[in-house]
Amino acid sequence: MHLPMPTTPARTRRDILAAGTALAAGIHLPSALAQSYPSGPIRFVVPYPAGGATDILARLIGEKLSTRFRQPVLIENKSGASGMIGTDAVAKAAPDGHTLAITLSASLLTNQFLFEKMPYNPQRDLVLVSQLVSSPIVLVVHPSVPVQTGPELLKHVAAKRNLSYGSWGVGSYPHLAGNHMSLTQKADLVHSPYKGEAPMLQDLIGGQIQMAYASALSAKAHLDAGRIKAIGVTGTQRMAVLPNVRTLLEQGMKDEVYSVAGFIGMAAPAKTPKEVVLRLAQQMEAICSLPEVASRIDAMGFTASASTPQAFATSYKRDLPVWERLVKQSGAKLE
Repeated sequence: MHLPMPTTPARTRRDILAAGTALAAGIHLPSALAQSYPSGPIRFVVPYPAGGATDILARLIGEKLSTRFRQPVLIENKSGASGMIGTDAVAKAAPDGHTLAITLSASLLTNQFLFEKMPYNPQRDLVLVSQLVSSPIVLVVHPSVPVQTGPELLKHVAAKRNLSYGSWGVGSYPHLAGNHMSLTQKADLVHSPYKGEAPMLQDLIGGQIQMAYASALSAKAHLDAGRIKAIGVTGTQRMAVLPNVRTLLEQGMKDEVYSVAGFIGMAAPAKTPKEVVLRLAQQMEAICSLPEVASRIDAMGFTASASTPQAFATSYKRDLPVWERLVKQSGAKLE
């Protein structure tokens, strides 16, 4: 007996035709996961202790994202190993956009040059979603140092030699930039690493060290009180919280080491659908442009720079060789 061919419902036929047309045109159709995203709570893993700038930013953004997505955004502080423990947890999480890292440039960029072994490969196991903020820092000196500008400081250290500079740890930008200044000026600067900014700044105020790089958040009160002196800021634009302090680049210090800046960014596990990554990035751009969020970012000494994944990847590739060179010339190695 001849059976009639099953008929395809009109709507299904339209879907099939639309899909065929899209594929022929090279258009990428949203995956089922992307269409239903987010389907539950989102977890922000902050690989640093609660209360720090990265944690504060994550909570600020998480609150806004929760409202927009109508899903809880949970903050999990998973600190240790220079941010690698928490970042590794994200790298090994399901690539569904529900587990994300909010982290510093250290765990995404510089650690790969500092550590002999890492539990993850940041360029293979993670996808960059959005650079949330740029985090320039301020070059400060003890008031007794008789200079006012970056170029004057370079001449001073070259002539005086054996001056001391502080950092908040081996392999940190203050260490790497100070070492670079020492090498380029043949100044034999002495590096004094500290466990955090607070003790570093106290020794700078006391005159035990003569120079340091510090976050605006930690340095501003001491600058306002005249206990330390600002020479310039890193990065390519002035800080909103220190508007009268020129960048080192403005002062004629063209070396890219002084114009590079760290960042706080969002990353997801590799293989997270592109549609999910793009949707997250769009939300980050919208949230960081909100006046109440932007003002909080400025007050922390950061610059809002929420970006597309492509822009984040471009800046990452641009800065990567600079950081690699800084680490290699310092000889810093961590276990």
